[in-house]
Amino acid sequence: MNLTKREFMQVLGAGSMAGLNMQAFAQADAGRAADGLYNIPQFGQVSFLHMTDCHAQLKPIYFREPSVNLGVGSMKGQLPHLVGEHLLKTAGVRPGSAEAYGMSYLHFETAARRYGKVGGFAHLATLVKRLKATRPGALLLDGGDTWQGSATSLWTKGQDMVDACKLLGVDVMTGHWEFTYGMERVQEIVEKDFAGKVDFVAQNIKTQDFGDPVFKPYAMREMNGVPCAIIGQAFPYTPIANPRYMVADWAFGIQDENMQKMVDEARAKGAQVVVVLSHNGMDVDLKMASRVSGIDAILGGHTHDGMPVATLVANKGGKTIVTNAGSNGKFLGVLDLEVKNKHVTDFRYKLLPVFANMLPADPEMDALITRVRAPYEAKLNEKLAITEGTLYRRGNFNGTGDQLLLDALMDVQGADIAFSPGFRWGTSLLPGQAITREWLMDMTATTYSYATVTEMTGETLKTILEDVCDNLFNPDPYYQQGGDMVRVGGLEYVCRPTAGMGQRIHNMRLKGKAIEANKKYKVAGWAPVAEEAKSQNLKMVWDVAEQWLKARGGKVSPRKLNTPTLEGVLPNPGVAL
Repeated sequence: MNLTKREFMQVLGAGSMAGLNMQAFAQADAGRAADGLYNIPQFGQVSFLHMTDCHAQLKPIYFREPSVNLGVGSMKGQLPHLVGEHLLKTAGVRPGSAEAYGMSYLHFETAARRYGKVGGFAHLATLVKRLKATRPGALLLDGGDTWQGSATSLWTKGQDMVDACKLLGVDVMTGHWEFTYGMERVQEIVEKDFAGKVDFVAQNIKTQDFGDPVFKPYAMREMNGVPCAIIGQAFPYTPIANPRYMVADWAFGIQDENMQKMVDEARAKGAQVVVVLSHNGMDVDLKMASRVSGIDAILGGHTHDGMPVATLVANKGGKTIVTNAGSNGKFLGVLDLEVKNKHVTDFRYKLLPVFANMLPADPEMDALITRVRAPYEAKLNEKLAITEGTLYRRGNFNGTGDQLLLDALMDVQGADIAFSPGFRWGTSLLPGQAITREWLMDMTATTYSYATVTEMTGETLKTILEDVCDNLFNPDPYYQQGGDMVRVGGLEYVCRPTAGMGQRIHNMRLKGKAIEANKKYKVAGWAPVAEEAKSQNLKMVWDVAEQWLKARGGKVSPRKLNTPTLEGVLPNPGVAL
């Protein structure tokens, strides 16, 4: 795609939500506010609606954005590694507005009570229908992490989300956490539920034995006379970030060479627009955009970055638009493309927050959600305790929701130290809200959420922390294999993110005493990737946490975060001080 200087400036202006002045609607009724936010003029002939990382959240939720999204090296100070005021300034969004609430952690509790819950498939469905009515032929793309993240998705093996996505009108999808249901279940859904309705695409998944494609690499669709190709890029490190045995017959990877081949093949078949539906993570997408030519846009997911501004990346073939549409059903990305002489010549991009109190629930979707949840409502709504502090997960190093899990694991299992995986999914609760079984499952629902207790030496503890830290802060995005830093309970340490491999973790201490390399420590954890965990008769982490919650006397005090001391990186616009 070849864009002029004007188009570069557009990224800083029309490509953001700056023009959506919600201040003017702050005191208006929900209908007027929705008109001000969601009435977007149609542009061009080709439109993609993009959702990603909803993590099976069918109902409206609260979700606190991170106050730590640290960028190092060339990524420092660049999208997506901006938080709070820095992100709002880049997007041209006024602090205190509804957009600011959707995009940042700032004044989260106050803003949440003012603007309400976000997401919910019934409200998302209303927005999708509204946009499709003004954009004939628009395609709805699902970036994956859709069938996992809630109790009902776990208990129905993703069927609740499959049915909801078909009703929503998803056209093309790729995946990541979907694969933790196992190869057979994924193929069953693709071959039966999706047949003739949804294209599941992934150019980078091949069979281990002969290297044959497991899924279609791309889908060809025509929109208003313009042939378009949507190439799938599933999460490349699924066998590392998740249990290998669940995808034993499949090989993954980034596979730039094959991506280039697919782009060239789609162009040879007449595609005038080529977009990649990616679950790489935004830093990886930015690097891929610089290495593979002929891609007009990469619509990304995995890292849960709600990006109100598109990024343009230069490569030998021109420029590629890179966007990311957040998580938990909070946002819907809208990318409009103008095509002239068989090439994309201009674009408009908006990231629309989905405010449940500004968008009426779609009756048909609402009925489906009520139906699929009905058998489980009593179990989901059981109150386990009341939280006296905000509970959230998202952030590079820890969140109060994970701190609750760490505290529970240590107390119930009698461990000195606890680890909780650096998962990005999980919903938020405000002070005074009930901790229900549904929220607990929102934080823990995987197919391998076994709670473990292991003896580890001090040397092993350091090795684990170093490995995960390199995964998060490696200066080459292609070596970043997903997730935030493992959350740590009990153990204190110093982290130097800009140091070299094996040199980032220092001064590990337990109750003030230095960790000894050869001494063994009792460590609790959950979600082991080893296959033998299935046969060890282990408790599930939600059972451990529920036991702890029920022993709190009805209330859980605000959690004190255990986070590392950072050295060598501050100040940084990706860290709120």
